[in-house]
Amino acid sequence: MLRAWAERIRAAAADRRPLRLRGGGTKAFYGDPVSAEAEVVDTRAYTGILSHEPTELVITARCGTPLSELEAALGRHAQYLPFEPPHLGDGATVGGMVAAGLAGPARAAVGGVRDYVLGARLLNGRGEDLVFGGQVMKNVAGYDVSRALAGSLGTLGLITEVSLKVLPRPAGEATLRLPLSADAALQQLARWRAQPLPLNASRWQDDAGGTLLLRLRGAAAAVETACQRLLAEVGGDRLDPATAQREWEATREQTLPFFANPPSPAHGLWRLSVAPTAPVLALPGPTLVEWFGGQRWVWAPLDAADTLRTMARQAGGHATLFRAPAATPQARGRFTPPEGPLRALQQRVRAAFDPHGLFQPGVWGF
Repeated sequence: MLRAWAERIRAAAADRRPLRLRGGGTKAFYGDPVSAEAEVVDTRAYTGILSHEPTELVITARCGTPLSELEAALGRHAQYLPFEPPHLGDGATVGGMVAAGLAGPARAAVGGVRDYVLGARLLNGRGEDLVFGGQVMKNVAGYDVSRALAGSLGTLGLITEVSLKVLPRPAGEATLRLPLSADAALQQLARWRAQPLPLNASRWQDDAGGTLLLRLRGAAAAVETACQRLLAEVGGDRLDPATAQREWEATREQTLPFFANPPSPAHGLWRLSVAPTAPVLALPGPTLVEWFGGQRWVWAPLDAADTLRTMARQAGGHATLFRAPAATPQARGRFTPPEGPLRALQQRVRAAFDPHGLFQPGVWGF
């Protein structure tokens, strides 16, 4: 299959014919719409876990391998992907996970996709079969190109294989439900993060005055001690494990009522990545806050783009139109365009990997 893909890429380069790389399609909504002229390259037939060394905490899989299959294989050895990649639908693949670069509720505590990519195999825009990184955690040979693939949305080439660092499941876990306003929640989170507490994930919603869900993971004794202390400080209660699991899965997969019910078809879902210490923002719609204050979701119309991007920039980050409004699904300009040297660097990297501009034309919108 790799040879057939390589030949197809070279033929597309000769004809200047754009290509759209697609796995399960569960994140096809993410980014600006790819050119309608692009020919689809479906990766789902290239499946299989090539190796899994539980004692080495490394797994290698082909791009079309269902993400659920990889997670099940890890689960049989009490291991997992700590960054909790969202599936966002049935059929999510390992290649799509890396290309999208999205992480779940634990992102701020454990890192993102790129932090767990050890190596990758790639077909570039010349149809060349390239290998980067390796299958060991201490790999310092050359530039860490494999990690640059995380979040590249397929613009650097067709990821055919990937090696990932995994971790054992922690012995202790608990989720607390704490009655806190937005301002109080952000202040408490900032204070707790500066202390030796086993914090793993957070979610704040404007629910009956404000509710903060706080997940702790780590050594069982440390988790229990932290639970007792935090409940004594601010009140609240502890969720039973089954309820807690449902809540965090719904957060990761965006099946909470907040995500499922936009105020109107004209509202899109915006993601503001800001400094966790940023104060409460005067966002123009319903809000949900994750990552200890570092990720703030809001439903807002397209004409709020300038306001949201200015607000995010002043808070030390940027704003992305994560899901376009139902009324305008082909809306463009979803990412905040890079400026100056950063934009020039991105263009040079893309040109080095894909000199003919074959892959995912238009997905970044700039």
